[in-house]
Amino acid sequence: MDELETKLREQIVDVMAAMDVRGLNRGTSGNVSARFGDDVLITPTGIPPSALKPEHIVRMDAEGRYDPAGMKPSSEWLMHLKLLQLRPDANAVVHCHSRFATTLACANKPIPALHYMVAVSGGPSVPVAPYATFGSSDLAESVCEALAGQYAALMANHGQIVVAPGLRQALLIAEEVEEQAAVYWGTLAIGGATLLGDDEMTRISERFKSYGQKKK
Repeated sequence: MDELETKLREQIVDVMAAMDVRGLNRGTSGNVSARFGDDVLITPTGIPPSALKPEHIVRMDAEGRYDPAGMKPSSEWLMHLKLLQLRPDANAVVHCHSRFATTLACANKPIPALHYMVAVSGGPSVPVAPYATFGSSDLAESVCEALAGQYAALMANHGQIVVAPGLRQALLIAEEVEEQAAVYWGTLAIGGATLLGDDEMTRISERFKSYGQKKK
């Protein structure tokens, strides 16, 4: 195993630990993957973040093949594989069952344009992918469709899913989606949110392109 692969494995372990600490995940739910050349590195099934080690991360090829002598990959491996194949702009996938995002997903409620930070999802709202059984090809297809042109989506009766250029960005987006889900949930309890218009969300999306510190 070369240094680059070891470093990426460590980053995946760190993201899983961060999701646990930040309350985005509980127990063995959720999974993370990253592109590694033509292959994918993905978290194993059934291992809690507290016990996860870099050597547990599963390396899969483009056909979903992996070393049978090692750990079994996440039950959602097909979803991760398809997303990374369909999204050349993305190198990382984060899936979690954060409380407020999952609450909205179970109510089939997309997160609308109630706050400018909703735009971190890559669109004016966060859509809900139709329900399909976990680990199925139907779920993989449903999620891929919902994420067309988006960084983030909710998964009906399941949780949230994020694709991004890198692992750190994917984690930050997932955290912000959870925050916006919590805010939206709160507005529903007091009569509903006042939404921003399409023109304003378009302006916000343009501003986000130059937001923050950029590499020189």
